[in-house]
Amino acid sequence: MNDDPVETIRADCCIVGGGPAGMMLGFLLARAGVEAVVLEKHADFFRDFRGDTIHPSTLEIFHELGLLEDFLKLPHYKAERLRGWVGPEQLTVADFSHLPTRCKFIAFMPQWDFLDFLAERARRLPSFRLHMNAEATDLIFEQGKVVGARARTPSGPLEVRASLTVGADGRHSTVREKAGLTAVNLGAPMDVLWMRLSRRPGDPEESVGRFEAGAIIVLIDRGDYWQCGFIIAKGGYEELQRRGLPAFRAEVARIVPFLANRVEEMASWENVKLLTVAVDRLPQWSQAGLLCIGDAAHAMSPIGGVGVNLAIQDAVAAANILAAPLRAGAPGEERLAAVQRRRAFPTRVTQALQLFLQNRVIQSTLAARAPLRGLPAPLRLLRNCPILRRIPARLIGMGVRPEHVTTPAVCD
Repeated sequence: MNDDPVETIRADCCIVGGGPAGMMLGFLLARAGVEAVVLEKHADFFRDFRGDTIHPSTLEIFHELGLLEDFLKLPHYKAERLRGWVGPEQLTVADFSHLPTRCKFIAFMPQWDFLDFLAERARRLPSFRLHMNAEATDLIFEQGKVVGARARTPSGPLEVRASLTVGADGRHSTVREKAGLTAVNLGAPMDVLWMRLSRRPGDPEESVGRFEAGAIIVLIDRGDYWQCGFIIAKGGYEELQRRGLPAFRAEVARIVPFLANRVEEMASWENVKLLTVAVDRLPQWSQAGLLCIGDAAHAMSPIGGVGVNLAIQDAVAAANILAAPLRAGAPGEERLAAVQRRRAFPTRVTQALQLFLQNRVIQSTLAARAPLRGLPAPLRLLRNCPILRRIPARLIGMGVRPEHVTTPAVCD
């Protein structure tokens, strides 16, 4: 038994998880004069192969906060359209140039830069506190209500007592487990292997996706290297490893021939990181004193790279709805449920579209054995009728029911 003394701090809101949803919510609440504490279990934000797409809807939020100009000074790559190769044919899938936003592009930026920027701005606010190396281990219950969280830190146990505790700690959420909230698994027929390969003069100038019979690779331009996502059938990683690394290198070179002269940079399987894809959502996001948002409430497929942006939209909606009740005391269960009512529809629609693409496009491509000879009918429409590219651009770039900041800047 641990007999170390327990440090106790108090706040209006305790946010577990310093990812995009947690950091954005903490910043918005503190900006609105709410005492917000964020617990992040790691010592820093440096985690490779995380969601690094900042969509126009998120950039619009930074504009509303007066932070866009400074934010875009960070190194990033702009994607004004999304292109792909299906067999021998190239296709523009989405064209963001017509979006009704200030930024008509996706910004590819390492997530640690995004989080460091938010953390630096949030620390300027007197009612914001960020505890790094603070791993939440349990919730504190009193009379059937959540009244805070317990965490493990290098200096000993920590308790944060708060009117509201928010689980923003991802798809493997400790908060939702300790609260007894169980997600409904919607299924995912794929996993993703991430790796880095150097980018060299003469390479294509933009991020692309390549679909070939039995394989799909997504290439994200990181300036001096390509972040490569190799999509495999669910549970297929062990079979790839059994075939051996040389066979895997050869497969990458087959699908993306210009990478053939650098696949040896994958010196071992240690250079290949497995992302186990899950798509799920909680039937109920809240209970007395507790709310889950982001991946803790709904894990998204990596299709479209929309997970980060959906999580940020959750945070904006939660701040809009809960800032005033938190300043006045403790928000009741009805106000917490209002966050889910606001965000459940966008979540369901986005997941339905992802499931359709997973099951009808990705699964069939991975199962294909004959070479792909032309585009499916829906993709031929996108090729032949450019105006239709605005539809996926809006769904990817802005999402369903984009949020806008309405919380007042009590502190700025």
